[in-house]
Amino acid sequence: MKFEVIDVPIPPGTNVIIGQSHFIKTVEDLYEVLITSAPGVKFGVAFCEASGKRLIRHEGNDGELRNLAIDTCRKIAAGHVFVIYLKDAWPINVLNAIKNVHEVVRIFAATANPLKVIVVEVEPERRGVVGVADGHSPLGVETDADREERKKFLRDIVRYKL
Repeated sequence: MKFEVIDVPIPPGTNVIIGQSHFIKTVEDLYEVLITSAPGVKFGVAFCEASGKRLIRHEGNDGELRNLAIDTCRKIAAGHVFVIYLKDAWPINVLNAIKNVHEVVRIFAATANPLKVIVVEVEPERRGVVGVADGHSPLGVETDADREERKKFLRDIVRYKL
């Protein structure tokens, strides 16, 4: 077994969702869910096909985000993994709809934080996602002022994006 840590690029103003699915139809179903769940969302989605032609399948309404999803799938290179990049929406806008797609079996991450994907190669051309490292370790416990700041932030984004 060989482990590899993949750095996932996340441009400013962008979020990424990484998950696992089980069927080629995933790409079309994720496109439909994304386009209908958050008006004005910009996105790119890519999916690593695990059998047959074993292509990286892709869809989206933003070429830059689509290419980013393809590049990230190419680096992860694990069967049935999908990568979605979002702009002008938050993962919370689309996550439940994504989880309800029949082919989706798990979500590894939904974040704008620095992200690394831990991949294991069990034999040549057989890779899988072991887990993710999302963001950084805590520096302390929130104070009353921090709690108020969090509540204000949530109310501000609800007004604009949720």
